[in-house]
Amino acid sequence: MVMGVSWKQQKVKETPFTRLCSTKNILTVNGQFPGPTLHVNRGDTIIVDVHNGGDQNITIHWHGVKQPRYPWSDGPEYVTQCPIQPGKKFSQKIIFSSEEGTLWWHAHSDWSRATVHGAIIIHPKKGTSFPFPKPHAEVPIILGEWWKKDIVEIYDAFLASGIDPNISDAYTINGQPGDLYPCSKSETFRLMVDYGKTYLLRIINSAVQDILFFAIAKHKMTVVATDASYTKPLKADYITISPGQTIDVLLEANQPLGDYYMAARVYSSADGVVYDNTTTTAILRYNGNYNPSSRPYLPNLPSYNDTNASADFTGSLRSLADDDHPIDVPSKISTNLFITASVNKLPCASGSCDPSLNGSQLAASLNNISFQLPNIDILKAYYNRINGVYGDHFPSKPPLKFNFTADVLPSYLQTPETGTEVRVLEYNSTVELVFQGTNLGAGTEHPMHIHGYSFYVVGWGFGNFDKHKDPSGYNLVDPPLQNTIAVPKNGWAAIRFKADNPGVWFMHCHLERHLSWGMMMAFIVKNGDRPEAQLLPPPPDMPPC
Repeated sequence: MVMGVSWKQQKVKETPFTRLCSTKNILTVNGQFPGPTLHVNRGDTIIVDVHNGGDQNITIHWHGVKQPRYPWSDGPEYVTQCPIQPGKKFSQKIIFSSEEGTLWWHAHSDWSRATVHGAIIIHPKKGTSFPFPKPHAEVPIILGEWWKKDIVEIYDAFLASGIDPNISDAYTINGQPGDLYPCSKSETFRLMVDYGKTYLLRIINSAVQDILFFAIAKHKMTVVATDASYTKPLKADYITISPGQTIDVLLEANQPLGDYYMAARVYSSADGVVYDNTTTTAILRYNGNYNPSSRPYLPNLPSYNDTNASADFTGSLRSLADDDHPIDVPSKISTNLFITASVNKLPCASGSCDPSLNGSQLAASLNNISFQLPNIDILKAYYNRINGVYGDHFPSKPPLKFNFTADVLPSYLQTPETGTEVRVLEYNSTVELVFQGTNLGAGTEHPMHIHGYSFYVVGWGFGNFDKHKDPSGYNLVDPPLQNTIAVPKNGWAAIRFKADNPGVWFMHCHLERHLSWGMMMAFIVKNGDRPEAQLLPPPPDMPPC
């Protein structure tokens, strides 16, 4: 199936919420915030014509879509394409393969994804069904983050100052902050339900900076999928969802008729880092004749810094791994990578850095390399053999070994190298990658996302990874299959995947400040021997640099 979809980037006035809270314009797709939902079936291919009617460069990324052999439409600026310039367009071919469930699309240039994002719902192939009873209805729940100022102003000020960006003014559920905020009472999102029926909530965290806790008052949720891959049913009072992650839950409407809050608030573990301490709400309302209470029930959400609550939920996910949904965890590993994720400092580059940093600016790194985006996209340089755009010496392990999670670390470890280094992988190589969080700068979670791949999360833990002991505790039976994993604060996470998708594929932290500071790199997966294992040619309308 090939379907044509035409989208237009444009600046529009806000919803009633934003007209009351601020007067700025925002960048949207087709005038919608959040943007339009894409509905496809498993295995479909669609064409999306992206017209940039705004006044800034833009790219669109199809988060979690593997795009077999076709990174040309993947979207990250200066990695797989140059941006779509104002007044220009790009016809993006989106190739769905094994994904089934919920993913999302978002801008992948600067911080435009704050308002340019939307859901992708991948239905089962015709003739097949969910691995659970069909729900009465399916409802996207998009968690977001909102600033009263223009996000471009926030971004520019953040880069110029060299310090943490201004925190958001609100979180949102389906574009609205909820009636705990002063300007959203009439527009708060409401989910109407019938007693006794079951609903599939497709939850997406589109927030720019924060991991979020989410819960529904007096209702348990049953997790059935994450990142478009089915899981064993998991009963939960709350979920922890990282930026970039999607989680599908079944909600049974089994409580007395009334109004109940759905609510989300931040999980923020970094010491000394300020955070948005507000709570966004939507209302779960039962159909029927009754007098609702003056105030809906609020759910019990974990404390903002409850690391154990966050890790306990994430660590409880398991792949469904049944006959109809088999898994294939690589057992013999040909490529071992150990990658540290750190917050660092570099000498001030803008000349206007905040004086509190004494001539420095905050940075971030993977294996002590703070990644610098080139001026020509890496994919074009690789495909056309253009020299000097990137290096291929991203290291297999950090250059210095130290106690990565020590409470106090020497200041000389703070300064990373800078560069544009990629890691080349042989086609069909089997990769084990251990992410190690460090306590440099500020120890915190890092939601790491790999483009072009889903991976099995075979292990995780707190402290320093021990290559002699920790692999004995790996789950190789039913590990969750994800495209985004939150590396625990001052801890580690181990993933495995087979490098069977040739092309250039971005890997980065999905906290935008960390991405902007350089916590990113790219893989180049080489072609296989057979034609069907080789990179497809580019489309004729790739945006120019």
